[in-house]
Amino acid sequence: MATKRTFRVWRGDAKGGAFAEFQVSVDPGMVVLDVLHRIQAQQANDLALRWNCKAGKCGSCSMEINGKPKLACMTRMNSFGESETITVQPLKTFPVMKDLVTDVSWNYEQNRRIPKFQPRPRDPDGKYRMYQEDVDRVQEFRKCIECFLCQDVCHILRDRHGRDGNAFVGPRFLVRLASLEMHPLDTADRIPAIRDEFGSGLCNITKCCTEVCPEHIRITDNAIIPLKERVVDRFYDPIAMLMRKLFG
Repeated sequence: MATKRTFRVWRGDAKGGAFAEFQVSVDPGMVVLDVLHRIQAQQANDLALRWNCKAGKCGSCSMEINGKPKLACMTRMNSFGESETITVQPLKTFPVMKDLVTDVSWNYEQNRRIPKFQPRPRDPDGKYRMYQEDVDRVQEFRKCIECFLCQDVCHILRDRHGRDGNAFVGPRFLVRLASLEMHPLDTADRIPAIRDEFGSGLCNITKCCTEVCPEHIRITDNAIIPLKERVVDRFYDPIAMLMRKLFG
């Protein structure tokens, strides 16, 4: 049986906007994206929002729902109280284009800055060989769907984005750097750039990025902290520093 629910949806553009309230019928089994489509079809034909697969695999429908970064297609209506008002707004970290659509192009610019995968030569028989545990370690990072929820919730990016430019690439791209740096076939040395260009030292490991990841990637524990450890080993380990001074 359909029930009436109250939705507060942010409407506006880069110049400004405000929340608009909608009373909408909700059927059992619906997700937030379904309801937004119903509002779009019946009450606000010009409502702008992104979506694609509706299966939690494309990352397109990222938004903030009741103040938390989530995928609209994976947020079920029965997760809210029956009388609860659902507030939907665009990602706060990135510039608004229209309504629930934000300009996330900055993320793709950061991706282009990362040095590419540089594999070592093949073995004499023409094959590559890797330990399964090394493959498993980086496989987790490949689950990322680039929804940018981790980028949105990161308080370092919220504070610095647009002010310090590219000082910090954010958790999504530290994950990509980890996937390359830990790859058993890769030969590139990215540790200096991870410290100096990509801002690994700015992250204070609050784990907020891990908490919002829809693919349950352990961003902080498995990607960011190991990268920080490699930077410390290279540049701040007193024994290693002494050895470099003595032997070069």
